[in-house]
Amino acid sequence: MKEKHIISIDLKSFFASCECVQRGFDPFKVPLVVADTTRGNSAICLAVSPYLRNMGVKNRIRVFELPKNIKIIYAKPRMKLYEEYSKKVIDIYKEFVSIEDIHVYSIDEVFIDITDYLKYYNMTDYDIALMIMREIKKRTGITSTAGIGPNIFLAKVAMDIEAKHNKDCIAKWTYDDIENKLWNIEPISEVWGLGNRLQKKLSNLGVKKVKDINNYTRDFYIKRFGNVMGNDIWCKANGIDFTTIKDLNNRGKNKSMSMSQILNRDYNMDEAFLIVEEMNDMLNTKLRSMNLTTKLLYLTVSYSRDYYKKFSETISLNIEEDNKDKILEVFKYIYDKNIEDLPIRKVGIAYSKLSNKKCTQLSLFDDDNTIKTNEYYDIIDKINDRFGKTTLLRASSLLKNSTIKNREKFKNMI
Repeated sequence: MKEKHIISIDLKSFFASCECVQRGFDPFKVPLVVADTTRGNSAICLAVSPYLRNMGVKNRIRVFELPKNIKIIYAKPRMKLYEEYSKKVIDIYKEFVSIEDIHVYSIDEVFIDITDYLKYYNMTDYDIALMIMREIKKRTGITSTAGIGPNIFLAKVAMDIEAKHNKDCIAKWTYDDIENKLWNIEPISEVWGLGNRLQKKLSNLGVKKVKDINNYTRDFYIKRFGNVMGNDIWCKANGIDFTTIKDLNNRGKNKSMSMSQILNRDYNMDEAFLIVEEMNDMLNTKLRSMNLTTKLLYLTVSYSRDYYKKFSETISLNIEEDNKDKILEVFKYIYDKNIEDLPIRKVGIAYSKLSNKKCTQLSLFDDDNTIKTNEYYDIIDKINDRFGKTTLLRASSLLKNSTIKNREKFKNMI
């Protein structure tokens, strides 16, 4: 199997850099902050210029937390401007590689598979990355950082952990770097896909560095955290990732059913997951009533508009699934590894890659309870069909932050 050459590219301090370039400033020489100061000193700083970042100033702090001894330039957020710059940069990528080999991860970050372009350009992956980055700088004035690796995961981690410290803003990791670079990362929450919540759970097992994850077997993690999360933890600790750019780009093209909800106030992390849980209950009822299974799960969370931030992720299951609890387990995994302690205003889920259910496939870690659980939920469905959709609910649905009782809010289920 031919080894992949993946580049992960991130636009440095993107919002702030766009504002600097528009004003004719060098982002590395001016103290610019993107924040709506009309909201007062408690307004969120969405982005700070590389100049301020190099001084240790972080994004997402409040205006009153900024250094008092610097004459800061404030820029009100302009999402339309940032989207225009993002499009310009994506158009640059498309001049070097086919759109099929590009995955847009966020407004300022992409993954590019250049495996088939090494011979075409007669250049190394490092030189191609540098060529693209120089073109971005030349035509937009925005500096970028890049990670190169044999898979998407290692390319992303190389960029996050090392690239920003290198003079040319590029870091290349190979499988040989797993032991001396990946394994030495501490805390593990610094690693893409291993969040703060998972770090807390693993610290109870004595896991401090990524290397410590290998103190336990893959089967141990699968039994403790479930098939998806357990397998993913072990694979990340060993630099394993079989996901391709094609996989990422094709995930939105499958037949699917989905739900989303705009919340009527800011929800915290625990309150918002209750909404995810309730939407999964309803969507799963529809899935099983249509005698379907899903093999692809999608979760998205948008924070308060003050943050102009959201996350979304899709995970492919090993088998076709219709079990409500197992699907929720995957959603919880995606949620826990991505969520930040910020006010939440919108959540959405989707089941994709749907198939007609032919039989129940069990994994080696399943038992008879799986079949009994499915029968249990079938009985609940029949009672709710006969006496009303909200006749039987989870006890948590009696909490004041629950929305399932107001069924009118879920008419966007498709």
